[in-house]
Amino acid sequence: MKQPGEIEILDDTRLAPMAVGGLVGFRTLLYKEVLRFWKVSFQTVAAPVLTAVLYLLIFGHVLEDRVKVYDQISYTAFLVPGLVMMSVLQNAFANSSSSLIQSKITGNLVFVLLPPLSHWEMFGAYVVASVIRGLTVGLGVLLVTAWFANLHFANVGWILVFALLGAGILGTLGLIAGIWAEKFDQLAAFQNFLIMPATFLSGVFYSIHSLPAFWQAVSHANPFFYMIDGFRYGFFGVSDVSPLFSLAVVGSAFVVLAALALRLLKSGYKLRH
Repeated sequence: MKQPGEIEILDDTRLAPMAVGGLVGFRTLLYKEVLRFWKVSFQTVAAPVLTAVLYLLIFGHVLEDRVKVYDQISYTAFLVPGLVMMSVLQNAFANSSSSLIQSKITGNLVFVLLPPLSHWEMFGAYVVASVIRGLTVGLGVLLVTAWFANLHFANVGWILVFALLGAGILGTLGLIAGIWAEKFDQLAAFQNFLIMPATFLSGVFYSIHSLPAFWQAVSHANPFFYMIDGFRYGFFGVSDVSPLFSLAVVGSAFVVLAALALRLLKSGYKLRH
């Protein structure tokens, strides 16, 4: 016991939990975010897989004999990687954005802000959880739709790189949208007027070489196009643009969005009222 006038010396073992507190906080928030979507996996995983299969059945059946994109590659086979990547992107965005807006509206965001979590740890937990959900749904779509097409795996490395970067970008974008939005209507507008158009106009269902010159130029200004085109290159070894160029665009987009999200988290914008 400390006597009057003495200075208390803390034991090193008491400082150990403080040293690893950040790691524990990151792991706890990550676990919470993963558990949040996994507890309702019928809605968050199974439903998107079913939606992708319906897209494949409808578009594949209607356009199989009418659209030829690459030589010796059927339209159904061309469509599968696009649907897989589309599912990855949409579900990565949905995970982080829905988590934040729900926490803000219900008022339990305070339980995330009170612990000594740095903005880096919050960013990492939300984005990694989004990547996990996106890849889980994408893998489910791939396993189901692979039965309908003769797929090739020209370069698995490109597939993994673009899947991880794409999910990371949309998880980060969802984080930004969740921070900015104050109600579900604003988040829905963000998704309906930005995410959905950018996804559907990115070459999921077609090659941009089949478009008029103006719309080809518009597609080249869409970062989502480079995610899907690079991802598709990993399957077939052919693409509309160089995969290295796509990687540069996608990597740059991730750096810019990550810097913006970290700045918003550090400043507490619309989080600490």
